[in-house]
Amino acid sequence: MARKRPKGVLEIGWACFESAATGRIEHVPTAVCYPETLVRRTSVQAGGGHAWRISALTTPRKRAAPWKIVVVTGAPSWAEYWAPVLAALPANREMLVVDRPGFAGSEPVEYVGDIRVQAAALAPLLETAPGQRLMLVGQSYGAAIAALMAAAAPRRVRSLVLLSGYFGESGPTAKRLVDWGSKLLAFIPRDLKNAVREVAGQPSQIEHLHRALEQATMPVHLIHGTRDDFAPLAAAERLFARIAHRSDARFQTVEGADHFLNDGPPDDLLALLEACLPARGSELSIWLREARDQVNRRLAALRRRIAPHSARDAAHAPVT
Repeated sequence: MARKRPKGVLEIGWACFESAATGRIEHVPTAVCYPETLVRRTSVQAGGGHAWRISALTTPRKRAAPWKIVVVTGAPSWAEYWAPVLAALPANREMLVVDRPGFAGSEPVEYVGDIRVQAAALAPLLETAPGQRLMLVGQSYGAAIAALMAAAAPRRVRSLVLLSGYFGESGPTAKRLVDWGSKLLAFIPRDLKNAVREVAGQPSQIEHLHRALEQATMPVHLIHGTRDDFAPLAAAERLFARIAHRSDARFQTVEGADHFLNDGPPDDLLALLEACLPARGSELSIWLREARDQVNRRLAALRRRIAPHSARDAAHAPVT
């Protein structure tokens, strides 16, 4: 019988030491727990001009499902902790969960602290089959990165979900771990080290998240546990207040849930995500809005090209 995957911050932290000591990129090999027809490890070439290979877990499908769900995980970033959710996914959905740059099986080994660089590197994950629609989920630290990815690809991302998002403010557990980890950076494994540095460095980048949410044109859903002691519920509420004026913004709390919503029953989390898929009618309105915006952008560009010629013609017009 396969070993049980650790849950919670302390168990995951200890598993980091075990994996570093054995040279594993997974704490419990996914292939031991699930057949490749159900959950399979894959890799993609990073975007943004980087020569990195990005590792991920995916749900193989003979034919492309109507919806593809891409999950950008938190810190430390391990796709394997979503394996039970991947395995429980219905056949009419497919999911890809990524190990972000600097973690698990993804390159580089070094710390990648700029969330804009990570967003660009992960952009190829948003490729879809013809006619397929995409929902992007950002978990914890991955929420800000997912928001940047969505803002840069508004025609691909049909729904953006910020799940237990970390928005520059640490709860008591995160504060203790970052304080402890910062003092022991020289002695802790790479994945823990990179996670500590990421969380400590995110507050200075929060403006990028705010700008991305201002630019995002797709529905935005915030889902947060009421007992999250890693990323405070109050911080998520303050972020939502910035976009609450939008008719397609939604905030949902999960009563009694902590930071790790993917540790609970997979069907519960899948139901939360399913509720974030836009209905056909709302998708049509999104498409019409995007088409209108595209037409306006092209008209503005045309006016900018015509204006210099008009001014030059007026300057050389004969005086009568």
